[in-house]
Amino acid sequence: MSTMSETKLVDLILELCEIHLSLSYSVSPLRLLSRIEEMRKLVTMLVGILPMLGNVILLYILVIYIFAIVGVQLWAGDLLYRCFLPDEMLAMYSNLTPSYGSVPGERFPFICTLSEGMRFCRDIPANRNGNLICTLPAPHLDPLASTRNGSQCVNWNAYYNICRISGQNPNLNSINFDNIGYSWIAVFQSVTLEGWSDIMYYVMDAHSWWSFVYFVVLTILGSYIIMNTCAVVIATHYSDAMKHEPGRRFPGTVSFREVWHGIKARISTLVSRVSSMLGSHHHHIEESSLLGRCWLPIRRKLEMLVTGTYFNRFITSAILLNILTMAIEHHDQPEMLTDVLKISNFAFTGLFALEMILKLVALGLDYFQDWSNNFDCLIVIISLWELQAESDSRLSVMRAFRALRFGRLVHFLPYLYRQLMVLKRTIEEAAMLCWLLFFIIFLFSVVGMHMFGCLIKGDIRDSGSKSFDKIDARKNFDDLVWAMVTVFQVLTLEDWNFVLYNCMASVSPWTAVFFVLMIIVGKNVILNILVGIVVENFQNQPEDHATLSGIPSTIDRRATIVSEQDQLNAESSSAQEQQLQVEEARAVPTDQELRALGWKRWFKEHEDWSFYVFSPQNRWRIFCDKLVSHRHFNTGIQLVILLNCITIAFERPTIPPDSNERFYLDKANDAFSAIFLIEMLLKMVAQGLIIGKTTYCHSPWNNLDGFLVVMSVIDIAILLGTEEGSSRPLAILKILRLLRALRPLRMIERTPQLRLAVEALLASVKPMGNIIIICGIFFFFYGILGVQLFKGKFFYCHGSNVSMIVNKSDCLSSNYEWLLKEYNFDNLVSALISVFVMYSKDGWVELMYDGLDAVGVDQQVFVFTPACY
Repeated sequence: MSTMSETKLVDLILELCEIHLSLSYSVSPLRLLSRIEEMRKLVTMLVGILPMLGNVILLYILVIYIFAIVGVQLWAGDLLYRCFLPDEMLAMYSNLTPSYGSVPGERFPFICTLSEGMRFCRDIPANRNGNLICTLPAPHLDPLASTRNGSQCVNWNAYYNICRISGQNPNLNSINFDNIGYSWIAVFQSVTLEGWSDIMYYVMDAHSWWSFVYFVVLTILGSYIIMNTCAVVIATHYSDAMKHEPGRRFPGTVSFREVWHGIKARISTLVSRVSSMLGSHHHHIEESSLLGRCWLPIRRKLEMLVTGTYFNRFITSAILLNILTMAIEHHDQPEMLTDVLKISNFAFTGLFALEMILKLVALGLDYFQDWSNNFDCLIVIISLWELQAESDSRLSVMRAFRALRFGRLVHFLPYLYRQLMVLKRTIEEAAMLCWLLFFIIFLFSVVGMHMFGCLIKGDIRDSGSKSFDKIDARKNFDDLVWAMVTVFQVLTLEDWNFVLYNCMASVSPWTAVFFVLMIIVGKNVILNILVGIVVENFQNQPEDHATLSGIPSTIDRRATIVSEQDQLNAESSSAQEQQLQVEEARAVPTDQELRALGWKRWFKEHEDWSFYVFSPQNRWRIFCDKLVSHRHFNTGIQLVILLNCITIAFERPTIPPDSNERFYLDKANDAFSAIFLIEMLLKMVAQGLIIGKTTYCHSPWNNLDGFLVVMSVIDIAILLGTEEGSSRPLAILKILRLLRALRPLRMIERTPQLRLAVEALLASVKPMGNIIIICGIFFFFYGILGVQLFKGKFFYCHGSNVSMIVNKSDCLSSNYEWLLKEYNFDNLVSALISVFVMYSKDGWVELMYDGLDAVGVDQQVFVFTPACY
């Protein structure tokens, strides 16, 4: 009862803030949390770790608050400046707009500066009449100009030369630093890294070029340090809380896990009983009847066949060939290729069906004891269904299930199988967290529908101060489905700022609190816990053979055979070596062999000599060793590298070849190359070149240094070897000079902390490479799936009026353009690019819209109309 009273009080406060929301009704689904055992434990655990996050959250808020205050002090009112016409010209030409490019609520305005900014009114581009650049003066300045140049037009933009404050800030008046509230929103948006560059450009245009320092520091401190610290703290404390989870049961709750385990146990018991009954009956028939006794050895041989190495290799080859046939499928492919692919699909489906039948006959009901066999059986059934569904266009989507055959490769790739098992265990552990995330999305969607339902309009640019892009028409809260899609989009941070702008302009600026809470709760807390669970499971994955227990036994058998063969090979090679030693002992060495042995002995005795010239006691070598080991020598080389970095920073293509700047930069580069060459030679003399553990070439960092020095010497040699004015190999010179940009890498070896970080990064390349391979396999799978679903469906008609266009023929007959969207699934390469775009979370929303609008091959896309329009 008290909770309902509190929500009623919050409703009253929201009404005072011009937010019409019945919170008591919207949050009623929260009562479900107390009825589910796992959900209640999870929420209790999350609430328990909130005090541990206090310092991090306080620091997070403090950083944003400090930057917001600095923003107000520096740029309050600066984003309101626009370029205006003089009053006398506006009185003479009433058809002109008062300010340049001024549209109410414009998203990308031309912001001018009075003194120190980067964009002045004189930078406004000239008017254009089609492809023609207007150059004529105003008629009152030269009345006869238009008669002398009949094809020219007046450049009205040249007269917008008065920079002063206008009425509205960018992005529907949502982005500014006029007060602490709006400044806080702008800083928070910058921390999320969505649209921060636009805000930076606004400020640089209006205030100063040096304003970028503010945003660079904010991005590094807020987005990378603070946010990642928050993620680590959340994931770590959640993991600790899970380890110390109390085993008590909350009264009056239902456990999903117990219900699910109970269902699985009953099904498993039923299957075991049926299997044992049928198995005992089948075994009795085999032993009692003559036919059974004759069939038993045939079945055993068949079992040896289907579990053998050669059979598995044959099936693996068939799967790879089937994947290849799916990969070459594309839009507008030749009719002959279509027929070949159709025949191959029949052949592969029949082959996999035959494999399933053979395994069923050989293994009996034991076939279904392995989940991989169940997966194969499902694929065969779907493939057979797809064959008979090809005649029915309504079931043509079944073709997409061909891509599931890709999953059969998991049986034959142990490492991939192990990683997938880790993912499976992760999904099981994070299942309830995902349900909680879904519940949060649902809750924010319901609240969003009450706050913004049917209030966000699209494409009403001329209806007052509120204007929106048509592309935002789907980003609404008009019904539950689109509200949940919009909330999920906000959690991925993809164009969430445009949803914020529209909602602030439609309802109230206070609605920004809704989006801030959504991102903090959903993105910064729940999703970071999910990342922590994934990391913990990958760190704690078992390395023993038990992890691969689901793998077919043929792999173990194959490994045994390989090891036995290796042992035989090793024994045979050992016997050969012994025989050769006996023969060598019996042979009498010749004079030539004696000289060769003498040279070998000499080289062996002089291994520790540098270049086989400087002994360890050589004075010059001792001097070089003391010199390169001295701390001032290393400091001096670091200083030279820093100076070289500065000169590299001055390099640019626009430097005139005969200028003094070009001369001094070239001489400085020659000097640095000489210094680095001397350093390399001194180290080689002191440490030796190749042979030995402490030689120059033994260190990868020295190899990098030596490579850069050699390339610099070759660059100088080519320049010195060509006469002045003669043609020079420009391509080679460009490549060699490009390698100069790698010289700052030499600082890594000389900075211990930096070297440690780089070595840790390099050490993670191998495990990262394995994960990248797995990601590539998933990309390949979704790429093939996308081709099967969307090939030829991402075309659209471009013209002045396409409302009546239905297909490609209608478009071309109307003299319009039939265009393909930038990201599509017409072939595997384009599909992989599109899948990578979705993976990067930048542009995935528009790809989703394109997929939803796709109607059919060579059909015009569906035009979306919001429910409230």
